[in-house]
This record gives sequence, C-alpha cells and structure tokens, in this order.
Amino acid sequence: MTVGERITIPARRGKAARVLKGQSVKVINSHGEQVVDTWAFNADDLTEFLSMAHSRATLTKIIPGLGDALVTNRRRPIVTLVEDTSPGIHDTLLAACDDYRYGLLGCTEYHDNCTDNLYAAMRRLGLTPPEVPSPLNLFMNIPVLEGLRLAFGEPVTKPGDYVVLRAEMDIVIAFSACPQDILPINGKAGTPTEAHFEILG
Repeated sequence: MTVGERITIPARRGKAARVLKGQSVKVINSHGEQVVDTWAFNADDLTEFLSMAHSRATLTKIIPGLGDALVTNRRRPIVTLVEDTSPGIHDTLLAACDDYRYGLLGCTEYHDNCTDNLYAAMRRLGLTPPEVPSPLNLFMNIPVLEGLRLAFGEPVTKPGDYVVLRAEMDIVIAFSACPQDILPINGKAGTPTEAHFEILG
C-alpha cells in the first residue's frame, strides 16, 4: 500500500495495513450508511491495542471528538481524531459482531461478522491478534435513550463523509465493513456496502 492510494474495504469483509507514527489514515464512508469497525494495534507488540474502555475513562465521554487522543490498554495515545466531516456520531460501547451474535438474532447458519473479518485481515499481513478488542465503530449510531437504554439507529452520515486518524505510534490498523443486515445500523435497506481508506503522509 502506498501513501495516498485508495484502498477498498469490501462489503462484509475486512482489511488491515501498517501505518507509521505520524502518518494518518482517512476512513471514508463511501456510500454514507456503512459502519466501519476499526482496531489499532501497537505494531511492535500486538498485546497493546486501542481500547474503548480505557479511552472512555481518559476522555470522560462516550464519543471522541476532534483533537481527542484515544489510548491503549496501557493508557498510551495510539490514534488521534484529527478530522471528521461526518456529524460526529460514532460508537465506543458495542463489541464487534460475531457468529454468536447472529445466532442470537435468529441466524441458523454461519453469518459473516466483524470478529472473523479482523482475524482474516490480520492474517493477510502474517499476523494474529491476541484477542478481539471492542472496536471503534466509526459512523455507527447507538443513541442512549431515556432510562439509559441503547438503540440501534441508522447512520446519520452522507456519502463521502470521512474521518482522519493520526497514528501516535507505529500501528497495524484494521477495518471491517460491518456485515450487519438484520438491524438497521447500515441503513434501513440493511445492505452492507464497501468503504475505503487512504494512508496519508
């Protein structure tokens, strides 16, 4: 992958790349309604990774905003949100979907899922993540309702909206164009689409 090259995250699949400290990654919601699960691992030690639990505690909020540095499970900055053309609605609460999740939603056969997409994407780089951290669910709309209940909302993004994350250490970044087609998190049509990313110098 070269700097500035637009890389496709295929619908229902994952993609991973190495990013150097100081480089940025532009994640594009190409069609406007696609959630992109996002992970980042310390390239030198995969047991250190972007942690939503530690980031929420550090930022004292559930959605990061411009200039916010998200941290690892060792409480060190790993990526900073430096640009966001979307309405800024992302999710840090929900775990990556997996085949068990779709079983609970009524599926009786295997369903594509973000957990397996992470493993497949990392495997293409010759890597195996030590676990599946809860991802930064870019463009995912999970409203907190009265009574502190959660809802599964449709994305509020438009085609071409993007975020830019700056790497604060050498990282492996991984994405999944979420395969969810039962709940409306990828829009009312429930049709996952491809998304894209670019590594910026």
